[in-house]
Order: sequence, then C-alpha cells, then structure tokens
Amino acid sequence: MPIRQLSETMINQIAAGEVIERPASVVKELVENALDAGASRVEVVTAGGGLNLIRVTDDGSGIPEQELALAVARHCTSKLSDDIHDIRSLGFRGEALPSIGSVARLSIRSRTASGDSAAEIGIDGGRVLPVKPAAANRGTTVEVRDLFFATPARLKFMKGERAESSATSDVVKRIAIAFPAVRFTLAGADRSTLELPATSDTPEGRLARVAQVMGKDFPDNAIAIDAMRDGVHLAGHVSIPSYTRANALQQYAYVNGRPVRDKLIAGAIRGAFADVLPRDRHAVTVLFLSLDPSTVDVNVHPAKADVRFRDPGLVRGLIVGAIREALAGAGIRAATTGAAGMMAAFRPGAAPYSHPGPADGHRSYEAAYHASGSGGFDPLRSAQRPLDMGHGEAGPRINGFAENEQAAFDTGPLASADARAGMAEPAEALLGMVLGAARAQVHENYIVAQTRDSLVIVDQHAAHERLVYEALKNALHSRAVPSQMLLLPEIVDLPEEDAERLAMHSQTLAKFGLGLERFGPGAVAVRETPSMLGETDVQQLVRDLADEIADNDTVETLKERLDKIAATMACHGSVRSGRLLKAEEMNALLRQMEATPGSGTCNHGRPTYIELKLADIERLFGRR
Repeated sequence: MPIRQLSETMINQIAAGEVIERPASVVKELVENALDAGASRVEVVTAGGGLNLIRVTDDGSGIPEQELALAVARHCTSKLSDDIHDIRSLGFRGEALPSIGSVARLSIRSRTASGDSAAEIGIDGGRVLPVKPAAANRGTTVEVRDLFFATPARLKFMKGERAESSATSDVVKRIAIAFPAVRFTLAGADRSTLELPATSDTPEGRLARVAQVMGKDFPDNAIAIDAMRDGVHLAGHVSIPSYTRANALQQYAYVNGRPVRDKLIAGAIRGAFADVLPRDRHAVTVLFLSLDPSTVDVNVHPAKADVRFRDPGLVRGLIVGAIREALAGAGIRAATTGAAGMMAAFRPGAAPYSHPGPADGHRSYEAAYHASGSGGFDPLRSAQRPLDMGHGEAGPRINGFAENEQAAFDTGPLASADARAGMAEPAEALLGMVLGAARAQVHENYIVAQTRDSLVIVDQHAAHERLVYEALKNALHSRAVPSQMLLLPEIVDLPEEDAERLAMHSQTLAKFGLGLERFGPGAVAVRETPSMLGETDVQQLVRDLADEIADNDTVETLKERLDKIAATMACHGSVRSGRLLKAEEMNALLRQMEATPGSGTCNHGRPTYIELKLADIERLFGRR
C-alpha cells in the first residue's frame, strides 16, 4: 500500500484514542477547561453512564465568538506560552475538544463577561458546523452526546453503566479536592446527585473539602503533613496506621494542583507505611506537591495522569521522610472507627463483634490459655517464654543477631527501670495519661485501662510486639549492621549500568552489612552479607537492589529485609497471649506504649488498643 496523507478526521480519531478512553476522560478534560477559565461553579450532568450525555456548565471567562472555530481545531490553545517547560494550567495540548468532537456529537455554547450575547458551535463526528447565535449566561456549556458513535468498535470495550458512572464520580472528586474554593455538582438520571459546596483555599478549607469527598471520619483519623526540601514543598494529610482501606483508591496525589496517578508517589507512600500496615491494607492519603514547573514534566502522556520529576530521589525521599516524621510525632492514636465497631457490637440485636483473627505469628488467647493451663502462665509448660526471664540457650537466636536482640529486649517495658519508677504513683495520677491506669486483665490477653473520660482495651501481645520491634530497629540502625565474610566471593553478572549504580551505592550498602565491589565492566563481587540474613540468595538480592536503584535510586530492599527479620524476632520475643501480668507490669506496658511512635498498631498492622469514650458508654445505657 503506498504512503498517503491521513485525513483530518482520521487524525482526530487516532488522537481521540489516546486522550478519550471512556466517559470519565471526557469529564476530566471538560472540567479542567472550566477550571482553567477561572470558574467558581462547575456543574456536570450525565446520562447512560456518560455514553448518552455529558454536559459540563461553568461560570468562567467564556470563549469569544471569533475564537470558537479555533477552540475545536487541533493544537489550538490559550494556555501555553512559548516555553513548553513552564506549564501552569491543567490543559495545554489543545487536543481535548477536537478529539471529543471526532468521536461524538459535540456542541459548545459560550458567552464572555463583556459579550452582549452567546454563540454556539458544533461538531458531528468530526464535521465542524458553522457558528451561530445562542442564548446563555456568562460562562461555557459543553454538551457531548452519543459518545463513540463514530467509532462503534470502542463501545465494545466500555464497562457497564454503573462502572462508568463510578469512574466519572472518582474523576470529579479527585479534581474537587485540589480546588476547594470551587463548587462542584454531579447529577443525572444514572446517578445520585453529588454536591460539593465551596469552602476556602486554606489548609482548613482543604481539609473540609477532603471531608466532603472522603467522609467525616478521615479528619478525625488523619495527621497533617508539611515539609520542604530543596525547593519542593509537600503538604496534605495521611491516615493514622489503624485507619486503612482494602485498596489504594483513596490515595490522592497532586503535583502543582494537577491530579496524578504516579508510580513513584504511590511507591513512596507504600514505603513510608511499610512496617505499620498489613500487606493487604492501604493508607488513606491526600498529598500536594508544589515545585518549580521546570523541574517536572507533565507532558509525558496525552491523558496527563503521569509526570516525570527531574530529581525523583528527592521527591521520594521527601514523601517517605515527611510521612514517617509525622507518624512519629503524632503520638499514640487509635482509629475512631474501632470504637464505632464496639458500639455497634454492644447494641441489642447487633452481629457479634468480629476480628480478622490472629495475624501471622499471633497466637489466640484460647490457644495460649490451654498451653499454660488454668493456673496461668508457666514457662516450663509453655513454649513462649516471658520477656523478663531473659534468654538462655533455648531462647530465640536468629542468625547471629543475639547482641542487638538482647539490647532491644533489655529496653522493654517489663525490664525498664524508668517505666517501673512511676508505679509508686497513685492510680488516680495515671488517669490523665493517654492510656490511663490499668484496672484489670481479661482472658489473659487484654488489659482494661481507665482514663478520665474513656475505657481503653489493650492487646498485650500486639502492643509489646511493637515496642520490641521499635527497640530492635533502633539497635539495628544506630550502627553498622554486623556482616559475615563469604568464604568465596559471589560474582553476580549484571548489565554494565546496573553494576555502576550498585558501585555508586556501595558505601550505603556496607552500612547494612552488604560488601560489594566492581568486578569488571558487567559484574560485581559480593564479599560480605548481613549476618541477620543467614544463608541467602545473594544473586537475587543483588539483582533486586539493582532494579530498585534503577527505579527509585534507593536501597530500601535490603533495609526492608532486615526490618522483616527484626519484626519476626519481635513477634517471638514479646509478651505472649495467656501471660498473666501484675498491675505494675500492665502500667509499665501502657507507659512504654505512650512513649513509642507507631505503637497504635503492631508489626502486622493490627490495632494494639481500642478506646471507648465515656459518652459512648452512657449512650449505650440510655443515659444520653
């Protein structure tokens, strides 16, 4: 077939395949145009999941009549200066309107603030209709009907009406969070009406908008983020570790006000919450990155959902560091949803209060009770020895890490002189503490404590597991990790660029006990490995590190492996379920929890305690 020039209609349809994937893509482009026009009110109406009708109305600056023809022409835009690296608007390519018009029936009716009347232009499957007078208020109304009628093959790939409506709702919510001063309305015969009243463009206003989108529970279970590094500013909120979701759909990220779904940001969030969440749970986050537009490329893909940072390591390090610092500074907090679950369980006729069950390494209190017998904990009959009895030859030893392990155990609450020093205080003085004063131990696993205005129930094993884990991590990262010399160096063949990256990070890797050096142009020689790892697959470890350095310019893989071993050691060295505790020991555990960052959840991400306010208890008994 000879080479020929494609028709304008064919070119627009090809472009539409990249820009317009589904009805939600149309809504995204049209709402972004409205915001770029300075709208303070945006109304979206859909029908048939958006395939039959999409109408977006705004009160922005409008389009002059003489520019309507240019607005529907390809690569015509008012939002881009001569510098492609200085992009300060949401839309800038000039592809959205002509792409939509090439696969649907599009009409644009607009009036400027100074215009005496409105004007309208239409496109029918790529055929541009003449401009004509119309009646309209100030602003623009864009109406899209019969989406993909010109490309019926695309309709086969559309999901059901409900799925398309849900995707559209998600798009509007994501954009709305970034523009709290704008009122958004989403309605139609195919959905329930969503109204997001305008708040203000302040931290308080943004949090109020987030509550509108994500529910009133989020602000009560969120921690504020505000950090700056080398010209990059990070702000927003993240959930406390005990407030999670089953998927990452409620992780919102924005770069200079633009909603993005970026792998680097998502990976940084996972890394920041790595040792406080279960593997199958995800944090709830709203993060705003602000940086010089010239240091980020938003022109990667026509959908503009992906971005590229000039210094990805800086951005990732800022996100991970800021979140971890915020979690450490937030103190001990329990999710408010835990108390709500208890309230629901206590109500007459409610379903039994359920828990996912013991996490990996956790024994149920029934099993521990039967192991110990009715007389309580007996170290001679139970395989789980108490922490304050020390470790003899039978105690846990994992691959030569006994020194750090014992150092961490010595700082545990049951052996802490500082923790025991407060035991002589009257119990009333402890009521003002976050976790209050221990009153009882039930089922040999749960500590019941009282504060001035609440009742606190603590899972003793989960709580002490977190304390020991944090102490182990501090011992692990306070000095170089012990290493073991290999009898024969392990030679790992790698692409030359991967070998170069590993050599550049050799000093950092040495701190974690991994000694390697270049061995020719395409290989590295590993001479030492961390003692904690024992016998490990050196080849796979080095390749994993090389892949991570190539993606994120970090060596987190090795650190995560060491932390995982520390978590396992903490689990096996903690106060077990079924262990009877004295009042002094229970109070010591509570005080240590209050002083330890992240102690609201155990190593597996399970909550360590639940707080029930006195007001809630009184409501259960009809006192309020």
